[in-house]
Amino acid sequence: MANTFLTPAKIVSGKDALTTAGSELKKYGNKAFIVTDATMVKLGNVALLEDILKKQSIDYTIFPEVNFEPNDLVVIDAAKAYKENSCDFLIALGGGSPIDTAKALSILLSSDAPLSSYMGKIIDIKRPALIAIPTTAGTGSEATKFTIINDTASKTKMLLTGPCLIPDLAIIDPEFTKSAPKSVTSHTGIDALCHAIESYTSRKAQPLSDTFALSAIKRIFNNLQKCYENGNDIEARIQMSLAALEAGISFNNSSVTIVHGMSRPMGALFHVPHGLSNAMLLEECMNYVVDAAYDRFADIARYLSFTDTSDDKKAAEIFLEHLSSLLHSLNVPSMSEYGIDSTEYFNNIDKMANDAFASGSPSNTIKEITVEDMKILYKKIYK
Repeated sequence: MANTFLTPAKIVSGKDALTTAGSELKKYGNKAFIVTDATMVKLGNVALLEDILKKQSIDYTIFPEVNFEPNDLVVIDAAKAYKENSCDFLIALGGGSPIDTAKALSILLSSDAPLSSYMGKIIDIKRPALIAIPTTAGTGSEATKFTIINDTASKTKMLLTGPCLIPDLAIIDPEFTKSAPKSVTSHTGIDALCHAIESYTSRKAQPLSDTFALSAIKRIFNNLQKCYENGNDIEARIQMSLAALEAGISFNNSSVTIVHGMSRPMGALFHVPHGLSNAMLLEECMNYVVDAAYDRFADIARYLSFTDTSDDKKAAEIFLEHLSSLLHSLNVPSMSEYGIDSTEYFNNIDKMANDAFASGSPSNTIKEITVEDMKILYKKIYK
């Protein structure tokens, strides 16, 4: 069976990537609309981009209104600001939230229809040029055809998809990730690990996505804890930036599965950052699905040189032991430690399970997943 494989049109990565890519920016337009958040402004990351734009004589407007769980109302405000300032291309600077917001904005700039009308459809629009500059090593949104935006009316996370949402240019400069605090380094790194593991164990996995997934998993196991313990370890930061990109490319061409399916409703209802909700779910979900994919989990264990046993079940279990150890070292808080009220949580389990199933992601899991399965898992995961 033939497979299609999609990536950004151009990727510039490594130390000083932003400076190197500066001369590229002029070809995308004359006035940039910078989609970012207040933290990026405060940390000076936006100023670094401004310097590059000024050197290229590119005018710009800054929209720093994105929060960590962007919604449709923010995207509507951004569209209004884009048009009022006569901008002609988009630059997203930040973590997954600004990049996802810029993707959703590109849809609104090309259509009068509400974002919710695109749910369940393959989006095909002619949009302004889009450049993505990630400042965390996690979401991989700079390389994907997906965007996730909260719908304020239904209190659900909309998963919107279409090849046109893949950025034209991805600038992967690890210097930006050095400003991420330990908790963000941990949660976004685990998000990238989720992407890679889910991609490799997805029903839709294909040979090229497998190659990127395995490489990403290895880089993350070798470097995430180093970044967590020493944020200035630039080599580890470079490796994690590449891992996040690889993981994004991988799941862009296969899919995510049960973790992301169950994670989105938690984020929508309890405002848990995406990477953290994935981190809370990863171990228990993988323990649940492993018996349908011993061979795939065993492949990962052997690729990472955790074992050379030919017994797939044993090798898979060894990988899960290493996964548990890594997550423990990264101090992922439990749901109760994070402050999620148990009564409200358990009252919403039915909604979360149904919303997760409706997203389609759990159905990509090699193991058949039902709504009832996820209700049991949601109950088990709360600690």
